[in-house]
Amino acid sequence: MTKEMYLQLCSYENLLSAFKKARKKKTKKDYVRDFEKNLKDNLLQLRFELLFHSYKPKPLKTFILRDPKTRKISKSEFIDRIVHHALCNIIEPIFDKVFIFDSYANRKTKGTLKAIERFNYFKRKVSKNNSSNFFVLKLDIKHYFETVNHEMLLSIIKKRIKDNKIIWLIKKILKNYEKDKGMPLGNLTSQFFANVYLNELDQFVKHKLRIKHYVRYVDDFVILSSSRELLLQYNQKIVQFLKTELKLEIHPFKSKIVDYKKGIDFLGLRIFPYHMLIKKKNLRKFRNKLDKLEIRFFQNKISYDKIYDFLEGWAVYSKMANSYKLRIKILKEVKEGFINEIAAKEINRYLKLYDKNICY
Repeated sequence: MTKEMYLQLCSYENLLSAFKKARKKKTKKDYVRDFEKNLKDNLLQLRFELLFHSYKPKPLKTFILRDPKTRKISKSEFIDRIVHHALCNIIEPIFDKVFIFDSYANRKTKGTLKAIERFNYFKRKVSKNNSSNFFVLKLDIKHYFETVNHEMLLSIIKKRIKDNKIIWLIKKILKNYEKDKGMPLGNLTSQFFANVYLNELDQFVKHKLRIKHYVRYVDDFVILSSSRELLLQYNQKIVQFLKTELKLEIHPFKSKIVDYKKGIDFLGLRIFPYHMLIKKKNLRKFRNKLDKLEIRFFQNKISYDKIYDFLEGWAVYSKMANSYKLRIKILKEVKEGFINEIAAKEINRYLKLYDKNICY
């Protein structure tokens, strides 16, 4: 299997599948249309470059995103994104088998909502259905994506990937960042490698420390316990493990032990014993994104479907919190802001679909 792995990656079928994934929700982009005009020839050319090791990623395009904190996003060229999907198509199933159940970022059937549901499940277990108080150790890794050590990441990958040609391609992708450490925010491979790297921590937490009530979403993770002293011990051991084994540091201000009855911040929500609220900065982020989408819609740069999909996703997320009045208020504001009658009708249908027969 290992000998055939790179050939499987380079197969026309895999590259075609990767192309379809890379173009998802971008079918109207000029660069996608240009590539698609000569799809077969372009994929065959890419296949040739991969097979004969002449493939070289194009320089990343970097821009600053403020949402609300400032982040540097590095975007790969479309053809390189196809290669990223082609690589993940082959190696992701291998690693996903060894990932722990409670790793929730960038995985099929997982995600933010599942992570919050799992937190609530653990909350009920540790508090004995809210009959007793408990504590939460909340940890956040300082500048995680910027500090991932390439050499360590490759050594972790090599434990399961024995095909040297696959390793060659991974090195090409990592070196395109032009640094000895770190991975660019915005790349599919960065999201995947982030889980591979921190799976080492997951295994340490679950099998060495034998912690049951642990949830991780990228570099944001929590541990629940009725004992504050026990969490202090866990904290010391985890900090030491990250420093010595993965060369990572815990964020000094975002990492702390919290008395649960005072509320805990997790994945954009403020979670209390009997209710959850959307954090103000996340609400601002949502409104800013919505304002930008509306402007682009009225400039005829995007279709209404883009706004609809965004609202649909936010509605599902916001229902995790006690936000019925807020949600109705925002959706009605959106409806009033649209002069297009078809869009207004769609919003009406959306309101009925998501707010009929719902318990809050």
